[in-house]
Amino acid sequence: MKIEHTALYVSDLESVKSFFTTYFEARAGTCYYNNVTGFRSYFLSFADGARLEIMNRPEVKIDDESGERTGYTHIAFSTGSRESVDTLTARLSADGYRIVSGPRVTGDGYYESCVSGPEQNLIEITV
Repeated sequence: MKIEHTALYVSDLESVKSFFTTYFEARAGTCYYNNVTGFRSYFLSFADGARLEIMNRPEVKIDDESGERTGYTHIAFSTGSRESVDTLTARLSADGYRIVSGPRVTGDGYYESCVSGPEQNLIEITV
């Protein structure tokens, strides 16, 4: 069994789509739009087959911008090397994204950084 995809509600669908296509090499499908409910979504596909659905509906609002809440807390991307973690983290920092931690070796032995992406969604970048 495998996870088919995970989903994330966002306020600015186009900005979040651009973030993942620019920095994480996602390929965006066509935008789905339900004109009755106002629901919109994109499926973002990654090289290894993983998919992320980003969704928007006008009445869904961000309720806690700290990133600390129950439920899913971050999405992690493996870059393949420490150098790639460092390079991508530096690129995101230079482009104005807040680096939450790292790059560093964590207590459980991972080499990673954590970035606050669009709408304060936490993105972990690891080997």
